[in-house]
Amino acid sequence: MAAIVAAEEMRMPFNRLAASVLVLWLFFVCDTLAAEFPDRPIRLIASFPPGGHGDTVARIVAEGLAAQSGATIIVDNQGSAAGTVAATNVARAAPDGYTMLVSAMSVFAIVPGMRKVDFDPVADFKPVARLTEASRVLAIHPKIRANSVPEFVTYARQNPGLLNYGSSGAGSTAHILTESFRRAADIELQHVPYRGAPSALHDLIAGNIDVLIDAAVIPHVISGKLRGLAVVGGKRLAELPDMPTLAEAGFPGLRTSGWHGLFGPALLPSDIVGYYRHHLTQLYADETFRAKLIAAKAMPAYLGPPEFGKQVAEDAAYFGRMVRDAEIRWQN
Repeated sequence: MAAIVAAEEMRMPFNRLAASVLVLWLFFVCDTLAAEFPDRPIRLIASFPPGGHGDTVARIVAEGLAAQSGATIIVDNQGSAAGTVAATNVARAAPDGYTMLVSAMSVFAIVPGMRKVDFDPVADFKPVARLTEASRVLAIHPKIRANSVPEFVTYARQNPGLLNYGSSGAGSTAHILTESFRRAADIELQHVPYRGAPSALHDLIAGNIDVLIDAAVIPHVISGKLRGLAVVGGKRLAELPDMPTLAEAGFPGLRTSGWHGLFGPALLPSDIVGYYRHHLTQLYADETFRAKLIAAKAMPAYLGPPEFGKQVAEDAAYFGRMVRDAEIRWQN
């Protein structure tokens, strides 16, 4: 027995030494892996079809981030099922920073309230950065006798059931934002969904619909074909400096979010998040890069992980509740 005890006592310092060596080795390996990231191409999954506004934003960001960081970044468009397929694939991906998602507010805050999805918009993702905010305007056809939001609300109340509004589809951001405004203003507006903003814009200009909230209206407001009443966003637009925001026009309590953001899987390590934060912070300080986003009608609006994560959670709660209260259902 004494021999056994002695042997055990001799092994204990050796075991402690081995454990210490193992810990040091793990730290060395982790540091080496972090230092080498990325050592292969990054796949940036875009939850939009090719050629659309969201795709343009994703490609501008991918190009700028690749140039700034030296990484190889491949954009992979997965726009089916309103972007939820892309989100599901990233939520299930390895949390190594090589599979990332560029997506829109609707995928995280609107669609999950309309249909069953295979992800939790808050728990299954690591919000890395808000990339842009949308520049939308509440526009009406000039036949409507209103030159401001209060005048429009009065006109709508005096003509119940007469006015309608368009959107790029049931459950689109434009649909939800207009419905949110309609409810806050306590007015009747009939929804006319279209397959995309261009068709809705065409009918607004033609006078077939009365109201549209979208970025596509901005050039036509500037030209005078349409009458703009308010910016649906956080601040006024440089192109329309005299137009108030919806908050300034009397609706400060409405959330008017519309953003594109960068996400990874929920367990994305902090050092990988730091990698993206470092390079995106530098990228958004580049005026040439910012000018590219502005030219694409996307307002540069960088937010880091904590702030953006808070916004995602708040938008998911606010718009999810609104979708359920309005009983808006998914339509194929």
